[in-house]
Amino acid sequence: MPSLVPPPPTELQHFNKNMENKRGGNLKFRLHCRSSQPENTDGLCFEEISQWSHSLERLLSSKYGMKIFQAFLKSEFSDENIEFWLVCEDYRKIKSSFRMSSRAKKIFKRYIQAEAPREINIDHKTRDLIRRNINAATPQCFSDAQRIVYGLMERDSYPRFLRSDIYQALMDSTSDLEKM
Repeated sequence: MPSLVPPPPTELQHFNKNMENKRGGNLKFRLHCRSSQPENTDGLCFEEISQWSHSLERLLSSKYGMKIFQAFLKSEFSDENIEFWLVCEDYRKIKSSFRMSSRAKKIFKRYIQAEAPREINIDHKTRDLIRRNINAATPQCFSDAQRIVYGLMERDSYPRFLRSDIYQALMDSTSDLEKM
């Protein structure tokens, strides 16, 4: 189980190291983050971490925000929703109809069908719709379920994450680094 204790500054610096500027946001924001950090913290800054509290979308669009949110959910034994959401994001990018059909069946067995190993919490109507559509898989095959799961995360997991010790520790440690 991941530790909810804030990492010492050297571990945080290592965590931040080599982060690429692929996360969302404009150039001005990224430059501000870079210029307001000590030299060895190339990546996370207080401003970016505080942006995560604005929306689940902002959190998930951040490379490290996503990883930290996943670790938090795993620590609560509730990471099947984010796992399913990410699998669906990858699924929609598949071009080959053969691969799409094969992957759709795997997703259904792992997350959708009753008693699935990583069963997500969706209504019976959505589950039946997916079951009917699985044989003619399309990029939107899991869109309704993905929307439901996103809503669950937004209303439940995300607010818990923002109140969590791990998020508060990150806010505190990056705030302290900015004051240096």
